[in-house]
Amino acid sequence: MSIEWRISDEPVAYPEALAFMEQRAADIRAATAPETIWLLEHPPLYTAGTSAKPSDLLRPDRFPVYEAGRGGQYTYHGPGQRVGYVMMDVQARGGDLHNFVWRLEEWLIRTLAGFAVKGERRCGRVGVWVDLSPYGRPGQEAKIGALGVRVRRGVSFHGVSLNVEPDLSHFAGIVPCGISEFGVTSLADLGHIVSMDEVDMALRASFLEIFGDSPATQPRLPAVPSCAAAD
Repeated sequence: MSIEWRISDEPVAYPEALAFMEQRAADIRAATAPETIWLLEHPPLYTAGTSAKPSDLLRPDRFPVYEAGRGGQYTYHGPGQRVGYVMMDVQARGGDLHNFVWRLEEWLIRTLAGFAVKGERRCGRVGVWVDLSPYGRPGQEAKIGALGVRVRRGVSFHGVSLNVEPDLSHFAGIVPCGISEFGVTSLADLGHIVSMDEVDMALRASFLEIFGDSPATQPRLPAVPSCAAAD
């Protein structure tokens, strides 16, 4: 079956999204539903991954906090941030989680390239980063894309997020992904004002380059660097 794409125009409550992902992952494993990519925004909230440290939740009273059940630590979701939930048959795509995470990062990197932004990996720091030197902030870098996945019975859920034009001050309520040494940025912060529709088109085009439209059509890509790891 070809991948199903879902796009939500209105913010989706986190419990609603989590319930859908849980059910869809089970249906994919049962071969009763197709792999699914869901592009959406959430109202302002924080989520805690399985490695989240209580001390990294700096403002527990600022926004609702949800236990996510995914890998990783605390992250923020909110308006102006595109979340891409990936419910995919990792087992049918080779079963290599490191390769899967590397492809998710590559998805964001190629999407950013379409807007003339150079996204980069950093060994030991999962996600996608931008060198801020070309933007008048020499020697600085910041995170523009995050990811955190869970795989159950060979099927993934949760996924990635890309900062398009969120309120970056909302990240101050947590230590994002447990990393305090670096900040966060967005396309708008870098001077790239784009619509969410444009981002969605870029995400879909780059996704097909990385994953294809089904496990059978997934392209072969270069070997994954040794520093790639799942958050």
